[in-house]
This record gives sequence, C-alpha cells and structure tokens, in this order.
Amino acid sequence: MQTLERTPTTRLDGLTLALLGTGTLAFLVALYFVLTSPPEVSQGYVYRIVFVHISSAWVGYLAAFGCLAYSVAYLVTRRPAHDRMAAVMAELILLFMGLTLVQGMLYARPTWGVYWEWEPRLTTTAILFAVYVGYFVLRAAIEDPELRAKAAAAVGILGVINVPISYMSVIWWRSLHQVQSFNLTTGKSQFDPAMLPALLVTLAALTLLFLGFARFKGFLAAQSAHQEAIGG
Repeated sequence: MQTLERTPTTRLDGLTLALLGTGTLAFLVALYFVLTSPPEVSQGYVYRIVFVHISSAWVGYLAAFGCLAYSVAYLVTRRPAHDRMAAVMAELILLFMGLTLVQGMLYARPTWGVYWEWEPRLTTTAILFAVYVGYFVLRAAIEDPELRAKAAAAVGILGVINVPISYMSVIWWRSLHQVQSFNLTTGKSQFDPAMLPALLVTLAALTLLFLGFARFKGFLAAQSAHQEAIGG
C-alpha cells in the first residue's frame, strides 16, 4: 500500500534559499581565511588545500549518516519521500567524497611525489565512494519501486560501516596519510591555533552548503515524483 503524500510546493522555501545564500557567503569568507592562513613549516603554502580537503571529507561522512537515517526511516515508514531523501544523501556523498579524493590526489603529488598510493586511508575512501556508485547502479537495475527502495535502503545502511573504518584507518594500519586533524577518541587537534579559523570557517561553509543542497535536491526529487504520478 503506497503512502499518500501532500502535493509539493512549486517554489523553494525560505530556509533552503537562506542555507544556500549563507553557505555561499561563508565559503567566500572561508576562501579569504584559507588564502591568508600562514604557511605550514614543512609543506609551505600547498598545505592550504587541506582546509577544504578535510571539510569535504567530514561533510561526506555526514551525508553517509544522513543516507543511513533516511534509509532506516524508509524501512520503518515505507514513505517514498524518505527513499528519495536517502538517494539525495547518496548523491551528496558522491559529490563531497569525490571532491575529497581529487583534492587528496592534488595534495599527494607535491608531498608524496605521486598522485595515488594504495595506502589504507585512500583505499578505504575509494571503497566508500565505490559503494555509493553501486547504490545508484542498483537503483537503476531494479524496476519495481518498492523493491528498489528496499534494496537501496539496505546499501545505505550497510555502506555507512565503512565511514568509521576510513576514519580510523590511519591509526589501525601503517599509513602514509597523516593522522586525523581532530581525533575524536582523544579530543586532540593536530592544527596550529593560527590555522584553526580557516578550517572551522571552511567546515561551517561546506556544512551550510550541504544542508542547502540537500533541501534543494529534495525539492527537485519531490517535484519530479509528483510529475511522474500525474503523468502516470
């Protein structure tokens, strides 16, 4: 039995516009902080890419937990809106984790001498990215909407297991990658206090943009589903 849903609005709500606008302005401020931050002692100015790199990774992890939450919500309620939002979160995982991988490669070239090494952090991050590519391959392969949503929810739930593995990989295994900038197990930071403002403002900006993108994509997904229902 399909759950009835209200007709989506025809325009974006104020909160979505506020998140996107504030996030954009915050990102411009973040760029100022990044470009004016002091050079790192051993790596110089190339270190500045780390501020966006770390922020992208954290927001990608956040999207993975968002996908988990909406996947569980779908299995409990069977509401199509939750399935749509789980898919939106999976798209944002690919966006932010893809940015993380590209930035990591650009940072690795001048610091490690190569763009890629099959070391634990890079490998687990690549696996995480591949899982959510598989999420959309699975959705495209199943025609039945209910079966598709259930199968996608299973991937959304199981896929998040790789997040703590990726985060802890630099501690659990020998790794070329530096240890976590913020170690959640000890509460310690590896950043010089002079560099923290650039990181925190960048993280806040990308988080606001993530929330804005999520609401915007959710709006588009609801509109598309409504048009399909009318056409069907």
